[in-house]
Amino acid sequence: MTKLFVGNLSWSTTDDSLRAFFEQVGQVESARVVMDKMSGRSRGFGFVEMPNAEEGAKAIAELNEKDLDGRNIRVNEALPEGERPARTGGFGGGNSGSSRGGAGGYNRGGDRGGDRGGSWSR
Repeated sequence: MTKLFVGNLSWSTTDDSLRAFFEQVGQVESARVVMDKMSGRSRGFGFVEMPNAEEGAKAIAELNEKDLDGRNIRVNEALPEGERPARTGGFGGGNSGSSRGGAGGYNRGGDRGGDRGGSWSR
């Protein structure tokens, strides 16, 4: 069994349309678009499982950078869980306490003596 990562999916791509697209080049064991738990929307990527390495390689060769639902998708062999890059926090990891001030690196006074002056219109 070969598991493929499919990236750059359209928000409108469904499990069924992903399966149908990959069935053009071989047998598909499963096709799943990953959905956001909070919003219920697609996260823009998914996974397709094909029964053997030959069909997986054919899918990569023939479908990578092809149009699916208006987007040029990316197709690669999925990395095993232990080999996936670690996820990092948002906003570049933040810079709290640095010389650039807190709040993720935005200059809000930081080590410059607090309020930078300026006036607020009310």
